[in-house]
Amino acid sequence: MAAVTFKEKPVTLTGKQLSVGDKAPEFTVLATDLSEVKLSDSKGKVRLISVVPSIDTGVCEAQTRKFNEEAAELGNVEVLTISVDLPFAQRRWCAAEGIENVQTLSDHRDLDFGKKFGVAIEELRLLSRSIFVVDSSDTVTYVEYVPEVTNHVNYDAALAAAKQAK
Repeated sequence: MAAVTFKEKPVTLTGKQLSVGDKAPEFTVLATDLSEVKLSDSKGKVRLISVVPSIDTGVCEAQTRKFNEEAAELGNVEVLTISVDLPFAQRRWCAAEGIENVQTLSDHRDLDFGKKFGVAIEELRLLSRSIFVVDSSDTVTYVEYVPEVTNHVNYDAALAAAKQAK
């Protein structure tokens, strides 16, 4: 497992970390209306999965805004932002910030996504900042586990991977 820190203190990620070429595991998270959303709901599309610890922090806000701005240029790519924030908080934040091109999803209920993608931070019950690109056949084509959770992802690399995936 990759060594990950949160504010320079080591944290423990639970679950198996994924690599390029792995099949993306099916997961269940909640939409802002509390309906269940699964990876298979977007089968046949490329998915850029942006993982943030909490939508209400500076780096997480910037990450979500960046992918919201770029989503229109990505064509047949569905952009999902997943955190453990409550669905109500995600809905409020998106409405206040004008976020309309990404789907915010909550892993609060049981950390199903976090455990299956190896990003659940055991000590904090948050998700570790990361990016995954999953192609239309559910194969992982890009992975970034950010070593320091408070740092930004490599936006350019993630966007390029999403554009190249089929």
